Amino acid sequence: MLAIAFPAIDPVAFELGPIVIRWYALAYLAGFVLGWRYCLALARSTPGRPSAEDYDDFLTWAVVGVILGGRIGYVLFYNLPFYLQNPLDALMVWHGGMSFHGGLIGVLGAILLFCWKRGLSPLAFGDLIAAAAPIGLFFGRIANFINGELYGRPAPDVSWAVVFPRDPLQVPRHPSQLYESFLEGAVLFVLLAILVRMPAVRGRAGMTAGIFFIGYGLSRIIAEFFREPDAQLGFLYAGATMGQLLSVPMVLFGVWLVAQARRRPAAV
Repeated sequence: MLAIAFPAIDPVAFELGPIVIRWYALAYLAGFVLGWRYCLALARSTPGRPSAEDYDDFLTWAVVGVILGGRIGYVLFYNLPFYLQNPLDALMVWHGGMSFHGGLIGVLGAILLFCWKRGLSPLAFGDLIAAAAPIGLFFGRIANFINGELYGRPAPDVSWAVVFPRDPLQVPRHPSQLYESFLEGAVLFVLLAILVRMPAVRGRAGMTAGIFFIGYGLSRIIAEFFREPDAQLGFLYAGATMGQLLSVPMVLFGVWLVAQARRRPAAV
C-alpha cells in the first residue's frame, strides 16, 4: 500500500499555564480577523453603504452566528439521536462538532437582523461577507487536517494517501481536508476576488453571494466523494452523504440569486 507519513503536528499550538491554545481555535481566529480586514478593504474601495464601519460593527455578530449556528447545525444535522439522549453534551463545544451549513444559516440570520436594524440591503452587505468567507474555510480545513479528523475514504493506490493516527482501521486515506481547503478555500477565494472587482458583478447586489453559494456547494459535493462519511450517519439517500445533501439546496439557491441579480441593471 502507498502512503505518506502523517505530519507530527501537535494539535496544541502553545500553552500559557492552564490556558491551552489549539490550532483549531487559531484557525477560527485567523478566519475571522483576516475576513474582517478583507471586508473593510473591499468596502473602502466603493463609496456609500455598506461602509467599512458597518463591517466593523458586524464582526461580533458574525462570530456569534458562526459559533451558535455551527454547533446547533451539527446537533441537528449530524448527531440528533445522541444529543436527544444527552442534551447537556450539546453545550460541550470543546469536544468538537461544528457544521459549516449550520454556521452559514447562523451568519445569514445575523446578516438579516443586522441589516434590518441598520437599514442596509442584505444582498449588498452579504456580497462582501461571501467574498471573505473562503478565508475562514481555508484555515478551518487545514486545522481539520492537523487534528487528523474528517479524513477521507480509503485510497490504497494513491501515492499521497495518508494514514491518520485517529483512524481505527489504520489504512491509507485521501487527505480530503486538504482537497476541501484547496477547493472551498483557495480556489473559491481567488475566483470571488476577481469577480467582486468587476463592475458587472459588484454592481449587482446578490451576484457575488450567489456565486459563492454555487462555488461552495459544488466544491463540497465533489470533495465529499473522497471524504469518509460520518460514522453515525454513513451513506444516506442514493449513496449521498449528509454534506452533499445539504449542499444541493445551496447550489440551487445560488443559481436563483445569480438569476435575480442578472435581471437588475448594474449600479454605477
